[in-house]
Amino acid sequence: MNSIDRSQGLARQIADILQEDIMQLRLGAAERLPSEAELAERFDVSQPTVREAMKILAAKKLIRSKRGPKGGVFVNPPSLDIAAQTLHETTNWLVSLGAVGLTDIVETRRSLGRLCIEAACQHADRADHKRIEAALLELDHTEISDEDFCRLEVEFHQAVAAASPNAMLRLVMVMVNQSLIPAANMISFQFRQRDVVVALQRRIFSGILARDAAEAVAAFDTLIEYQSGVYNRAVEERAARQTSCVEG
Repeated sequence: MNSIDRSQGLARQIADILQEDIMQLRLGAAERLPSEAELAERFDVSQPTVREAMKILAAKKLIRSKRGPKGGVFVNPPSLDIAAQTLHETTNWLVSLGAVGLTDIVETRRSLGRLCIEAACQHADRADHKRIEAALLELDHTEISDEDFCRLEVEFHQAVAAASPNAMLRLVMVMVNQSLIPAANMISFQFRQRDVVVALQRRIFSGILARDAAEAVAAFDTLIEYQSGVYNRAVEERAARQTSCVEG
């Protein structure tokens, strides 16, 4: 039986112990956890307390439930998609609270985006080219909503990142693309010219097809500068409107 501090939150402590078991591989990937009754006996707590601990682990995507005769609670196998989703949720929270500013967004996108484009120019195969082109073709539709345009913009950059053989870079780019692009677009979409964005992304794709990293990166840098300028204009316009309202 594991010793836990009765003066502290029991469910949180149990979740922490089980998380450590998973991280240290004492509970293996896809392994079934003991039943609620067994865990309650192990920790000398009630089954509802164990249930709360399971909810904490499930929220961290460390475990999953399965119904049926062979069901139960299982350790989630390691997954870049799960890790990326967790990073994405955390980054959205930081952006929404203003803990991440425009300068951070621009410099992060610029630095990591260049790495992805260089990797795509070197490693992208026919399947990668098709994924990038598919997102770009959909993005070119002028009648789609602002929300769909932003979604497809994310898909384009994610398709470029997916061509990299570096798993960690692909993981980080899910966070960068799915959190930082929408955060900036949420403020600047009214001032953005879609045809400018699409034209620059077409230049990026052309550079990738030609394996011309210098051209593709130059087009990407121009895109980042354009989007940064649009964002700044949107912020200035909003500040001017707020000042006008106060003075009025």
